[in-house]
Order: sequence, then C-alpha cells, then structure tokens
Amino acid sequence: MARNYFHLHLVSDATGETLIAVSRAAAAQYETVSAIEHVYPLVRSEAQLARVLAEIEASPGVVLYTLVEPEWQERLETFCRDLGCPCLSVLQPVLSLFQSYLGQASAPRPGAQHVLNAEYFRRIDAMNYTLLHDDGQLGGDLESADVILVGISRTSKTPTSIYLANRGIKTANIPLVPNVPLPAELEQLHKPLIVGLVASADRIVQIRQNRLLSLRADDETAYVDPTSVADEIMQSRRLCSRKGWPVIDVTRRSIEETAAGILDLLRDHRMKFIAT
Repeated sequence: MARNYFHLHLVSDATGETLIAVSRAAAAQYETVSAIEHVYPLVRSEAQLARVLAEIEASPGVVLYTLVEPEWQERLETFCRDLGCPCLSVLQPVLSLFQSYLGQASAPRPGAQHVLNAEYFRRIDAMNYTLLHDDGQLGGDLESADVILVGISRTSKTPTSIYLANRGIKTANIPLVPNVPLPAELEQLHKPLIVGLVASADRIVQIRQNRLLSLRADDETAYVDPTSVADEIMQSRRLCSRKGWPVIDVTRRSIEETAAGILDLLRDHRMKFIAT
C-alpha cells in the first residue's frame, strides 16, 4: 500500500505538547498518510515567528497553532491564507465554548498549563517515587504508592508506571519471577491499588526473544520457552485471583489504554475509602 506524506507545522508559544497530541490522534486515522512534523515550541518573539513563517513558506502544508497573542494569531493566519495553507487554532473552538458557557473571556497566558503549581510538583513527586520503585527496587514504603503493578517479565510494567507517574500517580511495579517470593509487605497494604498485568504467551515470547536478540544472549532458555511462559502467565493469573487483585490483559492494548483502565480501577478503589 503506497504511503503519502504531507508537511504539518505545529506552532506553539508553550511546549507544543497539546498540538502534538491532537495532531497525532487525527493523523492516526489515516492509514496511508503520514505527517512530516515541523514543531516550533516556545514561539514568543517576533524573530521566532518570522523564522516559523519562513519555514512554512519553504514547506507548505497544514498549520496548527496554540498562540494566545491575538496579533500573532492574525499574522500567522493572514500569512497562511495568502500562501494557500490551511491554518487552525486548536484551542480557539474550546475557548469559545468556555467563554459562551462561563460568560467571560479568557486572559492570554502562554503556557498557562505548565505553571509551577501544586499539581506540577505532585507529578514530579510521583515520577521520583516511580523511578525509585521500578522493578521491585527500594521496597519498604509501598504503602505510599497509589498503584502497584505486578506481572511477569515483559508485560509493560515499567512504561505503564512511567505514564501513570506523569499523570501524578505514584506507581511501583514488582516483577513476578518463578520461585521468587513476593515482598511480604504486599500482604499488609491498604491504600494502594494492586493490579496484575498479563499478556498472551505468544506476545510475551516474541518480546522476550527480541530482548535477548538485542543483548546477543542465548535464547535456549526457559525465559522464551512457550510452555514455561504459559505456565508463568497461568501462575500470575492464579495469584491475582487468590489475592483479589484485578487483572488487565495488555496483549492488544497500548500503554495509554492500559493506563486508562488502571485509572478507572483506581477511581473505584478510592471511592471505597470515601464510602467507608
């Protein structure tokens, strides 16, 4: 299947994360088309905007922006209109909706979502905790976690933990290793939500084989033996069932989808404490 390409210019007076997330979500809906991204973060001077306009002229394409300065919005849109490039403010439809509902206009604040507030420091604290408690490290304060992920090797525990930490969720992850007991501390925990991650044996074997290949290690081990892997998965499911821990199958889930499922479980878990 032939693939087509187009230039996509993302212009922001902040980090550009919003534009990247929105544009990639939209582009993912087109199987045969890929965007050549040109990202321009922290555009906050005339000279920076002029450089952006020059690059758009050199490689015309779709332009998305999150500039809150009206004068710069007008300049960018006029330039794109004259050049024949489609141009859209990603935030404006949302801001217009808010203004209509709230009955007041917004105050231009570039990068307002990235101010150093309590939420920001909560995320940093969560990330520090998560990195220190990756793969069963630094036990002893698991009660401080919001979420604890358990699973056999290659069930995406670490990337899921990092994603949750970026959402402000303190996450520890503990590997389930054959013949290695779990930390005794898990039996006494009350606050954290403990979730088991599993995947199909075929998927686990494939990932483990690729891992060994990258390390140039011997692949004639139980680590990649389909029967042994299937047994590991069965034992992990039995453990979670016995402990009453919810299980998420990550075989066909992205990290974002797995994290969304965990956040749903976490909301229910926290509601139990509120109810009591």
